[in-house]
Amino acid sequence: MHLQHVWLNDFRSYPSLDVELPAGLTALLGRNGQGKSNVLEAVAYLATLESFRGAPADALVRRGASSAVVRGQVLVDGREQLIEAEINPAGRNRVQVNRQRLQRTRDLVEALRVTVFAPDDLELLKGGPAVRRSYLDKALVLERPAVDSVRSDFEKALRQRNALLKQCKGRLDEAAGLTLDVWDLKLAQAGEELTRLRRDLADRLSPVTTRAYRDVAGETSEVRLVYVSEWHERGLAAALVDSRAADVRRGTTLVGPHRDDLLVLLNDMPSRTHASQGEQRSLALGLRLGVHRLVTSRMGVPPVLLLDDVFSELDPERSVALLAALPQGQTLLSSATELPPGAVADLTLDVTTGRLDPR
Repeated sequence: MHLQHVWLNDFRSYPSLDVELPAGLTALLGRNGQGKSNVLEAVAYLATLESFRGAPADALVRRGASSAVVRGQVLVDGREQLIEAEINPAGRNRVQVNRQRLQRTRDLVEALRVTVFAPDDLELLKGGPAVRRSYLDKALVLERPAVDSVRSDFEKALRQRNALLKQCKGRLDEAAGLTLDVWDLKLAQAGEELTRLRRDLADRLSPVTTRAYRDVAGETSEVRLVYVSEWHERGLAAALVDSRAADVRRGTTLVGPHRDDLLVLLNDMPSRTHASQGEQRSLALGLRLGVHRLVTSRMGVPPVLLLDDVFSELDPERSVALLAALPQGQTLLSSATELPPGAVADLTLDVTTGRLDPR
């Protein structure tokens, strides 16, 4: 998978941009605030239709413009694919692949896969369970796009069940009880399958994340990912029955995959409380590289790797180790500093506001 060309119009700080990218390492270098991350964000948007920085649509459009356009040409299995996305904060976004309207977001995975590491990824260790659940779900779709329907089915059932519970206002009559039985069945079926997929992924990620962590940190520590769901042994259907009275009283679903967590253990100790700052940074990177390697192994083709401001999170030794351990395939890297000694990029771009200048 090779992202050959990127065009931007009114995206973030770029009135326009036209850049051709090599299949190997591209380094975008420049002072903070010059637009390095904006380029990586645009590439990730082509693959996911969302900002990896969590920005809303109107923040992606250059000030003074009414819309933004991101286009990318990707070479996949010898075939060129053209992805075009128009971002309209005041209206409906439009996305096309090879001039055909996109029907489902997950279908973009067939045209462009990306793995993103950003400074905010420390939240994978320090943040709440929702961050880690999202990490697993996005990795599942990256590996097997069709499983997104399982997550979608679960979320639909959860929304409907919560809406019913809210309407009950703490009291459940016979009719509402029968309807709740229906949504309990749908929620249990989709929730059990979603949890099985997440748990299996966590098990498979543990060894590849360990190797990625060791490559970056230069240590022989072991990383273990443990998926935690309090209801797992009794099953979700039984857990929903047990929780029904409390759910009706509170007006929301208190048990299920939407409350689960992923524990990230370093040498069998919780990394959130026992890992040093340097270890946490390496772990966050290891989690992203672990997914990258797992997807590469399954698909036979590596995703495009995006490393945003990665050296600000690593000491010099780990920075050198990271570049030495970069997987095969295409990588776009942004940095406010020069590359570590001995590192060679296929293309180096000096970034100043609204411009990319090749060295």
